[in-house]
Amino acid sequence: MLWMNCPAGDGRPIPLRTFHEHRKGIKEMFGIDIECDRSKNVYYVKNPEVLDENKLAQWLLRKYSIPQGFAAFNSMKDRILLEEIPLGTTFLDDIIEAMQKNMELRIDYQRYESEQEEHLQTYNIQPYALKVFNRRWYLLGYLKEQEGLRTIALDRILDLKILSTSFELPEDFNARKYFANVVGIYVNKDLPVMKVKIRAYGTQAEYLRSTPLHKSQSEGRSKHGEFAEFTYRICVTPDLVSQLLAMGDKVEVIEPHELREKMKERIINMLNCYK
Repeated sequence: MLWMNCPAGDGRPIPLRTFHEHRKGIKEMFGIDIECDRSKNVYYVKNPEVLDENKLAQWLLRKYSIPQGFAAFNSMKDRILLEEIPLGTTFLDDIIEAMQKNMELRIDYQRYESEQEEHLQTYNIQPYALKVFNRRWYLLGYLKEQEGLRTIALDRILDLKILSTSFELPEDFNARKYFANVVGIYVNKDLPVMKVKIRAYGTQAEYLRSTPLHKSQSEGRSKHGEFAEFTYRICVTPDLVSQLLAMGDKVEVIEPHELREKMKERIINMLNCYK
């Protein structure tokens, strides 16, 4: 009945073959098993806990269920505005295919430092993981030329080719663990994990409560309607500094001293731009 009443169903029952194809697709995409209870002749989700554990599955479900049958709601296209990732999707399908098959990539890459042709670099990379940060796609992989893990922006890739050379993903590699101690995509193994404390003022405190800056966030002293202090266990990286600066005068770094001084230096430099 739900299928027949939704726009995609067009008032007709779903063909059995189509249903089983969708069921198979859901298994492949989300890892969700939809099984049949023969005693009641009904289908049910065998492993609903997958949705609680799989953040990607949650994101995909949200993306494709707002609203149901979105294509049929053409009249709403100017009233439901979704944030887009403007660049970096050209080679996304090829990268995902290479990740699935554990095949190396050869890419032509241009750094931000210069638009000069002689600064173009050709890299051979083993693609490990993809991550989105600040509306940009990033690829984490083993860069053979530099003999180490590197994170590159997809929107700086000018050309890409899947090679016939395969690689083995290290058994101990875990993308979530790799980025666990940072905000953003910048990872430096030489940086220590530190205690960072900030004070958020006014509504910024409520925003941080609902949208934590990092998973290690814990709340300490607060005064209702005025401020709240939050503590983190993270590495101090350029991405962290940028995120804190983006909050403007609604956030103050309490500790560590080095980060507080770095924030002051950046704010002074910004102020000098307006003199």
